[in-house]
Amino acid sequence: MELERAVETYLRHVALERGLSDHTVAAYRRDLSVYTDWLGERGVVEVETVTPALIADFAAERASAEPPPASSSLARMQSSVRGLHRFLVREGRADADPTGRLRPPKAPRRLPKALTIAQVDQLLDAAGPAPGSADASAAEPAAVRDRALLELLYATGARVSEIVQLDVDDTAHGDLLRVRGKGDKERIVPVGSYARAAVEAYLTRVRPALAAKGRATPRLFLGVRGAPLSRQSAWLIIQAAAEKAGLTAHVSPHTLRHSFATHLLQGGADVRVVQELLGHASVSTTQIYTHVSVDALRDVYATSHPRARRRDSVRSLRRGPRAQRGGGG
Repeated sequence: MELERAVETYLRHVALERGLSDHTVAAYRRDLSVYTDWLGERGVVEVETVTPALIADFAAERASAEPPPASSSLARMQSSVRGLHRFLVREGRADADPTGRLRPPKAPRRLPKALTIAQVDQLLDAAGPAPGSADASAAEPAAVRDRALLELLYATGARVSEIVQLDVDDTAHGDLLRVRGKGDKERIVPVGSYARAAVEAYLTRVRPALAAKGRATPRLFLGVRGAPLSRQSAWLIIQAAAEKAGLTAHVSPHTLRHSFATHLLQGGADVRVVQELLGHASVSTTQIYTHVSVDALRDVYATSHPRARRRDSVRSLRRGPRAQRGGGG
């Protein structure tokens, strides 16, 4: 079977039968295009002529590329290639899987970047005034929409792709929101009073005028011309609010998702509850948010453990450096 035809068959499978998003399918297509081009340069155009040695050479060459690729990129590339060959064997289109001994690179476990609660407040206020505030009545329509968008992202921890795909009807459940996640799986997420008020202000004051400018659509968030708001537009809205708020750290839609999870866990939420709210398939994905800074660990230990410090040391620390030196002068 020709490699190019095999790739198209596999991509149709992941799109139609597995229900993967257009974004994920496009990433698979890019990875497999690199793979088949590499094989084509070596005269390999048939599935049956791909060997474990070729797979190993391909993986090694990708890993040694300049500039060095991220471990996550290498892992995704290998996952795409492995998925293709496993599919072909499972469907009886190939006799053997040449990726059997391929091991993905270990990705460094990076801690998510979360905003502080004060920084989240700054970001939200920069997007638009809070409903009921002194400035709310004079707010521009776009500011009302932007405030609702950011409030909902932070209140639910949803991915930006999930928020822009919301329909108006998804908000018609009081303090609950119906979210469609990866693989079109639905989950129900509670929504706090601040986000509900912001969405209600947007639905009442802004959305009807926006909807009148475009074709009828059930989507909740609309652009200035009445079309559904895109992921890219939502990203730009967050970037503009971050710049206005003076937040120098990189702020993206995922930053609000990270902040949502981190603040819940810091507030005492169970990790499995946060897993359900985020829509993670495995709790191990959620546990990355349970990190605690070394300084925080020291502080808790020093103030909580009965033998963390000698009592006279604690007393002298409380008196301060001037008391330890025997007073002033």
